[in-house]
Amino acid sequence: MAGLAGGEAAAATGYYLVNVYSDPGQWTLDYKYWNAKRPGSPPVGSPELGIGYGVNARWYTEIYGVTAQTAAQGTRFVSWNWQNDVLLTQGEYPFDLALHTDIEQYRARDGYGLEWGPALQTEWWRTQFNLNLFFQRDYRVSGGDPTELVYQWQVRQHWRPLFNFGLQGFGELGRWDRWDRREDQSHRLGPAIFGTAYFGKQFLKYEAAYLIGTNNARSARSVTMRLQLGF
Repeated sequence: MAGLAGGEAAAATGYYLVNVYSDPGQWTLDYKYWNAKRPGSPPVGSPELGIGYGVNARWYTEIYGVTAQTAAQGTRFVSWNWQNDVLLTQGEYPFDLALHTDIEQYRARDGYGLEWGPALQTEWWRTQFNLNLFFQRDYRVSGGDPTELVYQWQVRQHWRPLFNFGLQGFGELGRWDRWDRREDQSHRLGPAIFGTAYFGKQFLKYEAAYLIGTNNARSARSVTMRLQLGF
């Protein structure tokens, strides 16, 4: 997704923390949206809609579509994605480790993208800590791209089911084996809120964040939101 909407950062990894915990046996309707604004430039955005399934307590899978929105081009379809998250440990250690993969089929050009890497989570009292490190690469596209390294982190304070709060951070470092210069990297962070409402066996999860920092090494401010309806 590098280059989406005129060069904005990767959509899923750049704006939403990958949470690898599954709700076994439940389907999930997943809606995501981000909007980024650079000084002196019109905003760009990306709605995403998908359907996921908790195969078991360790495996979550989802197929979703990604679109891009700009003032000049309107809304256009970008890609189909297939995401899989598998827990490798679950309570055996002070932290849980999972493997995240996301295969992306581009619609406007020949080729596909692959994202993979470890996702870690631990908790201390009511505070949850996440750190994800993912590798990204495009295949069979003109010019070809090297494998790049991106990161996500989160600190989340559990208060009430309907309202949690915390901080999120995202960034792109460049090639995994030779990072870009500091001024060419992208880093952004900001406050986030979360919550879950339960309706019998169904649930509605929400999260939203306001991120300040850089996209493609240029100053930008972003708003993100995500809604998941489980049934």
